[in-house]
Order: sequence, then structure tokens, then C-alpha cells
Amino acid sequence: MTITYICALVAMAFFTLLERKILGYIQLRKGPNKVSLSGIPQPFADAIKLFVKELNKPSLANSIPFVAAPMLGLFLALIMWTLYPHSASPMFMKWGVLLFLCISSMNVYTTLLSGWASNSKYALIGALRSIAQTISYEVSMALIMLTPLIIMKSLSFNTMLYPAMFMLFIIVWPIMCTWFISCLAETNRTPFDLAEGESELVSGFNTEYSSGTFALIFMAEYMNIIVMSLFTATIFMTWSLNNITMDLILMTTTTFIAILFIWARGAYPRMRYDKLMSLTWKQFLPMSLISLILFTSMAS
Repeated sequence: MTITYICALVAMAFFTLLERKILGYIQLRKGPNKVSLSGIPQPFADAIKLFVKELNKPSLANSIPFVAAPMLGLFLALIMWTLYPHSASPMFMKWGVLLFLCISSMNVYTTLLSGWASNSKYALIGALRSIAQTISYEVSMALIMLTPLIIMKSLSFNTMLYPAMFMLFIIVWPIMCTWFISCLAETNRTPFDLAEGESELVSGFNTEYSSGTFALIFMAEYMNIIVMSLFTATIFMTWSLNNITMDLILMTTTTFIAILFIWARGAYPRMRYDKLMSLTWKQFLPMSLISLILFTSMAS
């Protein structure tokens, strides 16, 4: 498992570089290109810069929760990587989907602790926004996830495989689009990053964080993006993970979905908060319930 965690951290580091490069070209500029060879070591330079800076915290902050919250966020993100579906996986977990839902639900507490422990109005309002948003989309996300699980009759990421029915696979794709939008909201990514609204909240729940703790918050965020891309590829574009070729296909598909997260950030403006909440309760929730009922009746 140690190798899995190290690979996940390295992937997260270079994903930040990939995002800055892609956003640079979207905005007709180069992105990082000064550090060494075409800016490739830039993530390591950023890490050194952040972790050697002095750790400042507000004088009225609750010290232990203030430092513990970013660590908890990174810890939960790393636990998700134990579910990595691979043909030679070190852990074949029978109820992996249930563990995934439990861990993703606990991410709310890291945001809550960060905003509350900072003892800042900006951070607290940003945390409350993020909690309401995350809990709302968690409901739709879990229901959307049940639809393909009913078809595949599996709760393990290692044994997911659609039946040989091409039309059934085509029907699942609209549900995948809804899932992807829910993932954007769940990971606080543009256009659903209302918790980090710079115009009204300075930086939201992480306003008072700097140096190493700031780095830990964003390490957790980017690791969650990659792991959500991985699970999206596993659930909705799944292949039988029994040889190296299928592992490469899964890796390629995961990279493509992760790039879609970056593309959404470069293409869309931030959504209004009431529209954001209306989208999940009035559109996604009814749609997920209807699809769940239909596919349950088809499966029975």
C-alpha cells in the first residue's frame, strides 16, 4: 500500500502542473515553463516553497483543530486510494463502494473543522456554504451511483463489468453526465466552487491557512479529483480488470476524465448559489430516483 500512496502523491503533484499548463493554453499563455526543463519540476519547487514557509495562524484560532483539519483531509484522500481497482491490487475489498461512500461523506468534517477552527467570519461562511453544497450533492451522487451498481450486481470496484448489452450501456451515459456534474460539486470545483468565492469570501474556508497547512488542503483536493476520475472510469466505462491492457485502458480513461475537470474550470463561470442548490434538489434528485426505479424494475 505504501507504493500506492507514493504513486498517488506523485500523480497529484504532476496533475497540478498539468492543470496550470492546460489553463495556460486555454487563456493563450504558456503556463509554468521557467523551472529547469520546460517547468516540469515546478510541483517540487512549489512544495518546497510552501513547506519551508513559517506556519502562521490567527491568534484566536483553535490550534489543534486548525492544524488537524488539513491532515484529516489528506488522510481521507489517501484512504480512498486503497480502493484502487487493479488486476494485481493488494486489497480486494468486497464492499468497496460502501467504504467509498462513507469516506466521501466524512470529507464534510474537514471543511467544517477548517472553517470553525479558524475563528474567522469569512472562513465560517465558506465552510457553511461548502457543507450545505456537499451534503446536498452527496444525496444525488449516492442515488446516481446505485443505478449502474444494480445493472452490474457488484459492490466491489475490482469485479465491476456491464452485461453484454450495448443499448443498456448507451442508456447509462446520461446518468454518467449527471454523476460527473455531481463530482464537480462534490470536489468544490468550478463552476461549483462557491465555498471559495474570492469576490465575497476572500478564499472561503481556507482563508486563514498558509504554508504547509494550505498545501495539505489542496493536496487533498487534487487527490480527490484524481480518485473521483478513477471511480468514474471504473463505474461508467468499466472493463474486466484481468490483464495489463485493461489496466492501461482504465488509466487512460481516468486521465481523460481528470482533464475534463480542468476543462470545466477553464470554460465555465461560477454558478449562482441558489441555482447550484436548485440544480441538485429539483433536477438531479428526481432524475436519479426515476432512473433508480426504472433500472430496479428492469433488473427484477
